[in-house]
Amino acid sequence: MTKKIFVTDTVLRDAHQSLLATRMRTEDMLPICDKLDKVGYWSLEVWGGAAFDACVRFLKEDPWERLRQLRAALPNTRLQMLLRGQNLLGYRHYSDDVVQAFVERAASNGIDVFRIFDAMNDIRNLQVAIEAVKRTGKHAQGTIAYTTSPVHTVAAFVEQARQMQGMGCDSIAIKDMAGLLTPFATGELVRALKAELSVPVFIHSHDTSGLAAMCQLKAVENGADHIDTAISSLAWGTSHPGTESMVAAFKGTEYDTGLDLELLQEIGLYFYAVRKKYHQFESEFTAVDTRVQVNQVPGGMISNLANQLKEQGALNRMNEVLAEIPRVRQDLGYPPLVTPTSQIVGTQAFFNVLAGERYKTITNEVKLYLQGRYGKAPGTVSETLRRQAIGSEDIIDVRPADLLKPEMAKLRADIGEVARSEEDVLTFAMFPDIGRKFLEERNAGTLKPEVLLPVPEAGAVASAKGEGVPTEFVIDVHGETYRVDITGVGVKAEGKRHFYLSIDGMPEEVVFEPLNEFVGTGVGKRKQASAPGDVSTTMPGNIVEVLVKEGEQVKPGQAVLITEAMKMETEIQAPLAGTIKAIHVAKGDRVTPGEVLIEIEG
Repeated sequence: MTKKIFVTDTVLRDAHQSLLATRMRTEDMLPICDKLDKVGYWSLEVWGGAAFDACVRFLKEDPWERLRQLRAALPNTRLQMLLRGQNLLGYRHYSDDVVQAFVERAASNGIDVFRIFDAMNDIRNLQVAIEAVKRTGKHAQGTIAYTTSPVHTVAAFVEQARQMQGMGCDSIAIKDMAGLLTPFATGELVRALKAELSVPVFIHSHDTSGLAAMCQLKAVENGADHIDTAISSLAWGTSHPGTESMVAAFKGTEYDTGLDLELLQEIGLYFYAVRKKYHQFESEFTAVDTRVQVNQVPGGMISNLANQLKEQGALNRMNEVLAEIPRVRQDLGYPPLVTPTSQIVGTQAFFNVLAGERYKTITNEVKLYLQGRYGKAPGTVSETLRRQAIGSEDIIDVRPADLLKPEMAKLRADIGEVARSEEDVLTFAMFPDIGRKFLEERNAGTLKPEVLLPVPEAGAVASAKGEGVPTEFVIDVHGETYRVDITGVGVKAEGKRHFYLSIDGMPEEVVFEPLNEFVGTGVGKRKQASAPGDVSTTMPGNIVEVLVKEGEQVKPGQAVLITEAMKMETEIQAPLAGTIKAIHVAKGDRVTPGEVLIEIEG
């Protein structure tokens, strides 16, 4: 008996998220859509995950307009998205009316298949999204966030899948975001799911450990109906098995996909050229790395940690952070490492290592997690850590969104006339600060996407330095890449040195001065902390909120600032009791470790 295997290709979303920091632009997707539409895929994953964030934050593209353009360019193919349940595409839980509005708008703009997951595998956080998808008549796919731990068993995953099917899901997906599946574990899990379920089973596995193709083969042999792949030029490593390879593997067998290998190879050559355009976003941490079987860190998370450590001059401590991550995960009851819990665990491990003391600083997200604000932990959390983080505060045991009031009316009022549509309101809802800025700049016609560096010519050799020839640097700062050409150096006078340079082609004059000679409010003009009452941060980031005013009395340990780094917020506390003498930062400012942000006079 022949059993056709259906294919979902991730090249327009997860593949470039995994390998190129989600930077592929719509302009590079549309020219190949005619061929993609002729392949006969079961679906193309085109939206969701980090793509919405990257469109607004870096590419300065309207993510809703991208979806509409792809819908028009792919009329014969199902379009699929990844949705984080009650988190939608942001990093917090949203009220039910926001979830309902988002799903309805996504469906109306072109999404056919919603892959819905929760980072805690707490099905209560999937309920409203599933119901909303069913109301639109679209395909609701319940998703298991696969991980391994003492509490994650085949029986537990099967029970989760059974409940999701009972909630109305049209299919079940195994989402192996870190590449933790092994071939025989895959076969066992799929076999158990197929014995219990009446809906199709999908297998989505990243190739971080080099095992994904074998896992897909064992999944298919044990009854899986669908596989996720990526066109070969954006496949393997922290991405997915190559589409052409899997099509070739099944060709002529009972599992033949029926897809045209020659057409797929033409598409592969197109993306081979496109990938070169995004060379500046390539990372050394996206290749096969079997350490993932121990630390369970997804590739994108490793890249983020590497950037943060590099900024601290502590990249040599990466192995310490990777060793600390499983310990933090155990303390938190073994959550799967997928957005947002991957950021929650990874950032806390980062703090623990750099501070030289575990939980000296505890992020706000860890506190919320321990309070139950993200859902029920899969295992038992450390009560010692919970007491340290939240003291005697109540622990919630209800569905977290039950505590949220409807938000849509307030969101519409807050964004006002800046929003031209309901989609704009939802963009603002996902990312209030960058969303508002994006919409304002779009309305004013001043959107400026990040600059793509020229593709290096094969065999190119740097020019010899000479008169008028700049010294060129490519600098990565907090995930943003800049091309800097130094064209001249002025005479040093009064302790100052003038450099004449261009940044991304724009001429600048920069004055460098010794630290600690003055105090100012701009980035780079703050002295280094030295006095007992100097408030600083140990991590580069942004100021989210200033919680005190000059002249205010504070107690030791009182929160005076909230900063954001790696998408996580942290309270910065007063080191002593006293009076706020000076505040050198404001909301939105960029800060670096060791700078004086607030001065407290004891």
